[in-house]
Amino acid sequence: MKPQKFNKQFATIYDLAVRLSAAAEADAIMVVLDGPTDWAKLRERAGTEKILVAADRPEELEGAVEHGLATVVIEKEDAPVFEKLTQALLESVAEEILLPGAEVIAVYSGFEAGKIDSVSYIHLEEHLGRLTARDLRKLETTVPLETLKTVLDLALEIGREGREGKPVGTMFVVGDTRRVLAHCHPAGFDPVKGYNRKERSLEDARVREAVKEIAPLDGAFIVSPDSTVEKSCQLVDALHANLTLSKGLGSRHWAGAAISKNTSAIAVVVSESTGTVRLFQNGETVLRAEPFRRAMKWKDFEYEPPPTTSD
Repeated sequence: MKPQKFNKQFATIYDLAVRLSAAAEADAIMVVLDGPTDWAKLRERAGTEKILVAADRPEELEGAVEHGLATVVIEKEDAPVFEKLTQALLESVAEEILLPGAEVIAVYSGFEAGKIDSVSYIHLEEHLGRLTARDLRKLETTVPLETLKTVLDLALEIGREGREGKPVGTMFVVGDTRRVLAHCHPAGFDPVKGYNRKERSLEDARVREAVKEIAPLDGAFIVSPDSTVEKSCQLVDALHANLTLSKGLGSRHWAGAAISKNTSAIAVVVSESTGTVRLFQNGETVLRAEPFRRAMKWKDFEYEPPPTTSD
């Protein structure tokens, strides 16, 4: 386990984050690490600011709590940095370290792994909406929290990345599978039909990538509580009575709200137009998440000399 040295660059970025947090009256500074660091310096240089440290494995955070730092384990070692940030925020709300409406200064390695080089000012209200720790525990009674997180992470990736440069809208219906399927009929060919349960588990990274490939097809993914994709390309037909949704939401969102109202399932809907992910329970939106956008792509500077003129 390689430590993350609290070197001059780390210190400079961190001090900037501390000043920004104080000036903006943020609720916390979240430091996403690739290994253990000098916890005493983190605490000392932060003054009275609340510090939250996040890393992929518990052993990378050993000793942090003893220095007065809150900790969050991400368990997304190979994920992009923005996905790690999202996971850390969700975990922080679930563990009641942060409130859903908190404002957070995030410090992380945005360009090169192992080097702290980036600071972001994040409004959790924009990413987690009205979701609270109590809501998460309630959802876990019907859909395991790990399954829900897996589906949400996948939905956020689809909303952020699209497919082949084009935006993609889709829907996942999770839990209460038998009753959900009673409200479904196939939109056409089902790409997951014929595979065994292991080959349809969203816990497998290859399956998640395959789901991204077929997400542009019409219809919803029906996911069981154990993260298995039971069916794909399903048209959901449930009663829309007594539902109220925000203006501008289309048929996919109405279907998600309706199926969550008529069953105990959770519907996770990705908006094709904006990439926004909404989670529906009991016919209402209980989470709205805006996926972090793609990292900036740098291009070599191209110089075109001015045209020559003749007298």
